[in-house]
Amino acid sequence: MAELNFDELKKKLEKNSWPQVYMFKFIVPSDNQKIALVQSLFEDDAEISLQPSSAGKYTSITARQVMLDAESVIEVYKKASSIEGIMSL
Repeated sequence: MAELNFDELKKKLEKNSWPQVYMFKFIVPSDNQKIALVQSLFEDDAEISLQPSSAGKYTSITARQVMLDAESVIEVYKKASSIEGIMSL
C-alpha cells in the first residue's frame, strides 16, 4: 500500500465528530487469503461488501464500521498496510 501520511490523515479525521460510521475502501488481488485478511480488520458487526473487477484480477472491498475516534481509523490503515498488494482508496 502506498505510504499514507498518517499525521495528515489524523488532522483531517479529527475535524469530524466521533463516534461515527466510517467507510473504508481497499482493492486487493483476488486471492481468498488476502480478502480474508482485509475482512479480519473489522468487527463482526461491520458491513462489508466485495466487488470483483471485470477481469477478476482484483477485488474491491468496502467496509462500514462504527469507529470511536480518529486513532482507531488510523490503526485499521496501519494494519492493512502489512497486507501485500493492497491499495487504499
